[in-house]
Amino acid sequence: MTATITAPTLLAWRDYDPAACALPGMSLGEVPLTGPARGQAARLWDLGARRVRLPAPVDLTASADPGAVLYGLSLVRDLTARAVMVEWELRLAPGAGESWRALSHLQPPAALQGPADAEESLRTWRRGHYLCKCLWRKGPGFIQIRDRRWGELRRFTADEPEYEEAIGLLDHGAPADTVPRAVLDDFRGEQLILELGPYAWWLPYRVSRWLQQSIAI
Repeated sequence: MTATITAPTLLAWRDYDPAACALPGMSLGEVPLTGPARGQAARLWDLGARRVRLPAPVDLTASADPGAVLYGLSLVRDLTARAVMVEWELRLAPGAGESWRALSHLQPPAALQGPADAEESLRTWRRGHYLCKCLWRKGPGFIQIRDRRWGELRRFTADEPEYEEAIGLLDHGAPADTVPRAVLDDFRGEQLILELGPYAWWLPYRVSRWLQQSIAI
């Protein structure tokens, strides 16, 4: 079982700043994405995109289209990892509470819909957001996740090859039953995956460069 790929057409600009984006030659116009989400952030970066706008909200309510959700979240995560400014909206179920915190390492959305305290939650998200808030890295013979979404630094380190293999499967969404149960349960316990029906999606991003000295991250 695989989710149907839903590839959107994005608006993109060559600069982060809205005023600069309004200048002649700064708009890349509509950029159609084709194929899987994997690699699309790199393609947009190579095109010169430094600001993008998703065409529709990422919908995490019960009626959500899994393919659209996995594609949209993968774009936001992978573009966040490259420090591209992403204009997007997030729709949660009315009783979602503080489930948004699992996504708080991503570029904050322009609008948050669903929770009763959506405006305050979005302000908290914006105030607390910074790059590298929840990331994973690959060392010589191990993988490590460094997670500050909940305030304190949480580390998860594994040297068994099945953990890295599972990340590769889950990176842009996969049926949960394709991942070894023990590995999935470990990721679930650390709140490192988002589950959507039969699918699971990898939350941390992998950065291509450090913005601070590694000891400070």
